[in-house]
Amino acid sequence: MKRFIPLLVVAALFIAYLLAFPGSAPRAYGALWDQVSTMLIVIPPIFLLLGLLDAWVPRETMIRFLGEKSGLAGKAIAFALGSAAAGPLYGAFPVAGLLMKKGASFDNILVFIGAWSTTKIPMFLFEVRSLGFRFALARLFIDLVIIVIMAMLIKRFVGAEEIANLYRKAADRA
Repeated sequence: MKRFIPLLVVAALFIAYLLAFPGSAPRAYGALWDQVSTMLIVIPPIFLLLGLLDAWVPRETMIRFLGEKSGLAGKAIAFALGSAAAGPLYGAFPVAGLLMKKGASFDNILVFIGAWSTTKIPMFLFEVRSLGFRFALARLFIDLVIIVIMAMLIKRFVGAEEIANLYRKAADRA
């Protein structure tokens, strides 16, 4: 029941807003419907792909390519996976949870989420067309370097106990 508390709080706030500002109800309902319909379009394919990834990719393979000893190659794979992914950022978190369950390292998961949020392939192609190849490549390189540095710093400052707790939560939800 604890996991539904945020949803209940948001629902209560939404109802309170509608009671306080009844004139804005049509806009509020429209915005709510837009968000819900977007999620209904995005989330099912993500969960389908997660199921396939969970069934088809053995844990040992994930550990070999994205685990603690994967080094820069693991970060490059995580970056490529995040950049090639489609959908809004909230779609990255279920994927990150599965990566945790399968044994990917914490910093590679952070690289994956960072790449998902900043380096989409369609955005790169748009930048090439609009701003030039040199600019797009420079931004991509800077993003790659900064994302890897940030992931390593976050891993260092979060601490092993908190990271282990996150992995336990990911395993419990699987």
